[in-house]
Order: sequence, then C-alpha cells, then structure tokens
Amino acid sequence: MQKRKKYTQEYKREAVALARSSAVPVSQVARELGLNANVLTRWCREAADAKVPAFTGQGKPRDEELAALKRELTRVKRERDFLREAAAFFARESKRGMA
Repeated sequence: MQKRKKYTQEYKREAVALARSSAVPVSQVARELGLNANVLTRWCREAADAKVPAFTGQGKPRDEELAALKRELTRVKRERDFLREAAAFFARESKRGMA
C-alpha cells in the first residue's frame, strides 16, 4: 500500500492559482502537476470557501516556523557556497593574469 503524499500549503496555493489562471481544464493542470484531478478540484473548492482559511493542515505553528527556518538555512548555504566558489574562481583568474 502506498503512503499518502503530503503537500505544503504553499504548493497547494500555487496549484490552485495555476488552475484558476489557466485556460485549460483543471484535470489537465492536475495531470501536468502529477496530481489526481479530484485532489486539485477539492483544493480549488477549499480555497474558494471564504469562511474557513484554506489548507490549515494539522501541523503546529512551531513546526511551520521550523520548516521556514530550514528553507531559509538551505537558501543561505547555497548563496554562501556560490560566493565561495566565485571568490576561488576570481582568485585563480587573477593569479593566471599576473603570471
């Protein structure tokens, strides 16, 4: 038996926005995203319901904050590694130019 996939609130919102802004049917958008059409349709219906905030999930605010901090840490590490590689590249180039 397959484990149930879990999607982030951000992913669901973006999928709904794509389905609403696209001229193609929701079923085709769902297929392109690798989702079941019923799932995307339910997400659109939940997002349209103004009474209840959509995609609240079962997580705790602390968990959401932790996930956001982890994403930020990953982004900062990528930037740091890129800058480190760029500095090494330019250092090699400047040595090559002097020789």
